[in-house]
Amino acid sequence: MPQICIVNGAPTLMVEAKPYLMIGGEVHNSTSSSVAWTGRAWDKASELGLNTLLVPVTWELVEPEEGTYDFSLVDALIDQARERGGHLVPLWFGAWKNASCTYAPAWVKRDTKRFWRAEAVRGAHKLVLHDFYDMPNTTLSAFCEATREADARAFTQLMTHIRTYDEGKWTVLAVQVENECGLMGAARDHCDAAETAFAQDVPEGLISFLREHAVGLAPDIAEALASGAGTGSWSDVFGPCAEELFQTYHTAAYVEAVAAAGRAQYALPLFSNAWLDKGDRPGLFPTGGPNARVMEIWRYAAPSIDVCSPDIYVRNFCEVCDSYRKLDNALLIPETATHAHAAPRLAWSIAHHHTLCFSPFGFEEMGEPFSDDIGMLFGMDTSDPALRTPQDPVAYAAVAKAMAGLFTAAGGYGSLDAVIEEQGRQQTLNMGDWTLDVTFADTPGVVAALPVAADEAFVLAMGASFEPRSKNAELPFVDLLACEDGAFVGGVWVRDRRLNGDEVMSLGADTPTLLRIKVLCYA
Repeated sequence: MPQICIVNGAPTLMVEAKPYLMIGGEVHNSTSSSVAWTGRAWDKASELGLNTLLVPVTWELVEPEEGTYDFSLVDALIDQARERGGHLVPLWFGAWKNASCTYAPAWVKRDTKRFWRAEAVRGAHKLVLHDFYDMPNTTLSAFCEATREADARAFTQLMTHIRTYDEGKWTVLAVQVENECGLMGAARDHCDAAETAFAQDVPEGLISFLREHAVGLAPDIAEALASGAGTGSWSDVFGPCAEELFQTYHTAAYVEAVAAAGRAQYALPLFSNAWLDKGDRPGLFPTGGPNARVMEIWRYAAPSIDVCSPDIYVRNFCEVCDSYRKLDNALLIPETATHAHAAPRLAWSIAHHHTLCFSPFGFEEMGEPFSDDIGMLFGMDTSDPALRTPQDPVAYAAVAKAMAGLFTAAGGYGSLDAVIEEQGRQQTLNMGDWTLDVTFADTPGVVAALPVAADEAFVLAMGASFEPRSKNAELPFVDLLACEDGAFVGGVWVRDRRLNGDEVMSLGADTPTLLRIKVLCYA
């Protein structure tokens, strides 16, 4: 069955004992409520070279009445994926969707005594952001045992049904547990149960775990741990970070209860995604979610979650990817923007960070103009025109096809690596005894390379030129023995043209181009 294994030092999704790369796309939230709409999404996925769709499966549709389950839509989505020759990653929209309970069933929402809401403000079911945003709170409390048990029962039924319907066919590759969980408006919940728990002692196991992994802690958390009492209440141990870490621990513990119950029935890879903190204070982002700064707490409190995943709509994409690789966490990107950096980021995250999945959100509209409100949501900035420019679908499809071919040729990630324009105009890729010195144009670009011999490599170039250089002082000069462009077809390299002369005076391309080069280092 699908599982995440370490292959040649890299976390790799294995499906039927073969490496599988999820070149994915997450559909709009309501698309998966209609097979007709997902059919159109699959059409677009085919155009873009995607092999996996990430699709919401919502608690309200799975359990419309308490104890009554309906998986007909889930079955239809699985059948459709099989017909299209693709795979699915269900996204469980249970108690949380963007720190809200919008996809919980009506019978949960109506019964606010049994399934109580979080209290961002003590004694009031509302949230306050800044000094001007005051509205009713739609977040279910992570401290409500009844909510946790009901959520876990529904998720267990879902995982049991997927096993019954899909085991042996492996259409479903992984499952996301909740969506951008956490609490908006405050650093922690102030409901009665939370108030009682906050005064209790911090679990000794958590303190020991954080001390064992102190090197990777966020600086303020490390300082709080070092200067705290060592044992005692959350305030005693963590001082100024106490509320955020308290909420994180209990949010992760809630998700663990849901994940563990489902995993006991069907042990597919499970992940949880984060609305990034973006450097804001807790409450301006959902406090408690699996952000990189609190990943250590998630690792301790939610061991059934295989991967903590970032939803990336920010400028510092590369920095976010780097931050999520600590604690042996695999990179899995379930949501990201569809602007003009999308194709280079696809190639870079696969080749450099060996991401299990790269998935633009709302990919169905890739190439269409952005509205101003969507632009704000996706973290666009007029100082970088590419962030306000939709990704060209043709270029994206070319990069997706090339990366799928390189992944197959390498038998996984192999020695794939890449450099990206976002990290500088001049960069170098190491090929062993030689390098590729890369120069990027003033547009989004990437160069990914797969060495296949000491003197040979496949190179994907977009918005860049590159020059081979020798690292051997005794053989300082470099000549090209061969250069050709082409593509992988059925896992086999098929040459389009043999290039030489003026055509290789400057290697590289503005549009995505896959080359096979062979070099000679000589004196």
